[in-house]
Amino acid sequence: MNANAVIKALGALAQEHRLAAYRLLVQAGEKGLPAGVIGEKLGVVSSSMSFHLAALANAGLVTQRRQSRLIIYTANYPAMNGLMAYLTENCCGGVPCTDDVLCCPNPSTTTQSAPEKDVA
Repeated sequence: MNANAVIKALGALAQEHRLAAYRLLVQAGEKGLPAGVIGEKLGVVSSSMSFHLAALANAGLVTQRRQSRLIIYTANYPAMNGLMAYLTENCCGGVPCTDDVLCCPNPSTTTQSAPEKDVA
């Protein structure tokens, strides 16, 4: 992923409703979610949700597909992984990590933060 794509992706995520929608889509997996369901879960009206989802799609973070009358949105996992790789590529001075605790925390040893409240 190049710097311009990273800036575009981070810019798209730098908004409360878009970040929340993206996190929902990551959790939803390959099945994705219809735009209306995302809006309902976040308490965002359809027109606003469409705007936010379009911004995420424009940044390459989500894909969309038509299923009958619904538009299903799915997280673009390769783009997400590319963004994470770009952000961490110079971890440990650019050499492969040897100590998982320093820069690549082991999920079994880290504590998760409390769930966030729904965005209203």
